[in-house]
Amino acid sequence: MDDPYENTHEDAYDVVVVGGGPAGEVVADRVVRSGLTAVVVEAEAVGGECSYRACVPSKALLRPGAARAEARSVDGARQTVTAPLDPARVLARRDRFTGRGDDTGQADWLDGAGIALVRGHGRLAGERRVEVTGADGTLRTLRARRAVVICTGTEPALPSVEGIDRIGVWTNRQATTADAVPERLVVIGGGVVACETATAWRSLGSSVTLLVRDQALLTGWEPCAGEEVTRGLSDLGVTIRFGVSAVRVARDETTRTVTVETDDGATLVCDEVLAAVGRRPRTTDLGLGSVGLPAGGWLPVDDTCRVTAVDGDWLHAVGDVNHRAPLTHMAKYQARACAAAIAERAAGRPAVTGGGQPWSAEADRFAVPQAVFTRPEVASVGLTERAAREAGLAVRTVEYRIDDVAGAALHADDYRGLAKLVVDETRGVVVGCTLTGPMATELIHTATVAIVGEVPLERLWHAVPAFPTVSEVWLRLLEAYGL
Repeated sequence: MDDPYENTHEDAYDVVVVGGGPAGEVVADRVVRSGLTAVVVEAEAVGGECSYRACVPSKALLRPGAARAEARSVDGARQTVTAPLDPARVLARRDRFTGRGDDTGQADWLDGAGIALVRGHGRLAGERRVEVTGADGTLRTLRARRAVVICTGTEPALPSVEGIDRIGVWTNRQATTADAVPERLVVIGGGVVACETATAWRSLGSSVTLLVRDQALLTGWEPCAGEEVTRGLSDLGVTIRFGVSAVRVARDETTRTVTVETDDGATLVCDEVLAAVGRRPRTTDLGLGSVGLPAGGWLPVDDTCRVTAVDGDWLHAVGDVNHRAPLTHMAKYQARACAAAIAERAAGRPAVTGGGQPWSAEADRFAVPQAVFTRPEVASVGLTERAAREAGLAVRTVEYRIDDVAGAALHADDYRGLAKLVVDETRGVVVGCTLTGPMATELIHTATVAIVGEVPLERLWHAVPAFPTVSEVWLRLLEAYGL
């Protein structure tokens, strides 16, 4: 169709991407590969939260403790590992991965990929327009010939605790970038971030207390996952207080210690408090009102990541900001689909979804893999038993102790793990899987392939696992099912 803005003097690109995290980088790269032009708008660091303050640094902090534990789990190696972790070296290794927030490498990658970069805060300014305010206050307008893609992600939400905004509370950002190990750390929350950061800092020597409002950890998972993580954290020396919430916090200006009062009348004294109670969308200052959307909310999308509340096919939202599957790997998956949809429409085709096309991010509704790097590790994909029953499926579950597999016994003298399958009996396919124990995060991809491929159990029987590997648990699960 004719472009109504063809004669304006604004900077024009086929695709304007607001947010330079993993989702934004992938969208821009894929549309450029398809022959379109793209610009990324980023107010902070190219690479986003995951690269500098979340996934990458947290795993860098967790891995040394896990490696030490693995060595100590095998007789003959155990006797050689006698010293504790070296916190200074662990933190230095983390910094090698993150560059302490220096995004030069990722910005250079954008340039090498043929993607323009505009630094500043981007806001929608009407249909297919983005205004960017630079650090010096200068204003620049970008026009999208084809699409604007919002990839602004989320930010930490703080709990309703008196004084929480006055103590310099930690969120994931401080928990993954701190330069020293706090002697005492109180963590508010019982989800993935809370469990992983408790594991990491306890391994580095902190005395850690978890305040968990619920009666279990990882409440959205199969119960066995939370139970195993609870056991693992307790074995590490983490104090877990279930059914308890912080109600008031205050930092002493002289000693810099923090006092935490809880709703059961207890008082804790610590050096830092970490709030890990969830995330909220970064859409408050995004100019959503200019296109008829309320500020501060999530951006619901269809399977091509097109924002459904806006007419036309020009506005998209990819990654955590659309609230479909708030995980980095799923954001990249959505980004690949979104870019394919934009390219398909640019070629004059409708990008119809529903048949497993590359522009349809349908797997984030039924096959989202999750990996938690606690000790033990836990991982899942697909539906829990409860979710499957609530969805009306004819459900049968199968469980097997992974430690009973020969490969697991060889892997670690004290291997402990559980595998649980959720099967849709009507179709005879796996719809959910949860694994706990060493290597659970690596084993889960097999289940992801089985679920996405809707592989019949009778066919899976012919996928023979090598002996003696931990993957042999798949054979045992099928045997337990009755094959």
